[in-house]
Amino acid sequence: MSDFDAHLLIVDDDERIRTLLQKFLMRNGFLVTAARDAAHARRILLGLDFDLIVLDVMMPGEDGLAFTRALRETNAVPILLLTAKGDTDNRIEGLEAGADDYLPKPFEPKELLLRINAILRRVPEVLEDATAPKVLSLGPIRYDLERGELWQGEDLVRLTATEMHLMKIFSASCNEAISRAKLVEELGRDRGQAQERAVDVQITRLRRKIESDPKQPRYLQTVRGAGYMLAPD
Repeated sequence: MSDFDAHLLIVDDDERIRTLLQKFLMRNGFLVTAARDAAHARRILLGLDFDLIVLDVMMPGEDGLAFTRALRETNAVPILLLTAKGDTDNRIEGLEAGADDYLPKPFEPKELLLRINAILRRVPEVLEDATAPKVLSLGPIRYDLERGELWQGEDLVRLTATEMHLMKIFSASCNEAISRAKLVEELGRDRGQAQERAVDVQITRLRRKIESDPKQPRYLQTVRGAGYMLAPD
């Protein structure tokens, strides 16, 4: 069973797979809405908010990668990609597009369930405490530790669930290097070189949001031989 009644959006052009996923996830405690393609999903998203989107990559018309890139311009909803292409380059491409995780087909339904719950656990709860927030300064960027929010001036910087989790990990150990292997473990991923490379992609994406020059990072630094370190002002 899921930790809470999260609302999922399933987007897949294969009606059989779409129906099977919907029934399976509903049996495991989720609220589930299904869409047959990206255009259908866009119409649904106009009126509903979701806790996570399970998105097929290989769809006619606008494919899953293009849809993910478009969503990331305005929406931080967690995205889990499903695809028949399971090699490392395809996985990296999905993460670079803005996905939080990537599951190759065919897959065991139980693994899908585990990955969904792992992503949902990475989304920090928004606290209602009215006390003064603790904030890290990263140049013009502010990170609210209590709310898990990144701000630039009066503008909220949209973060994916994975980026939120990374900020939580780094802010808990400021000025301390964290290895790629440790980050993989903290993110709840399987160990391995491919997952460490995936972490590198997530770091690159996060730097674009907190660094004035992502190629020469001031705040999210690479520590040679040790990993990555958050060094706030």
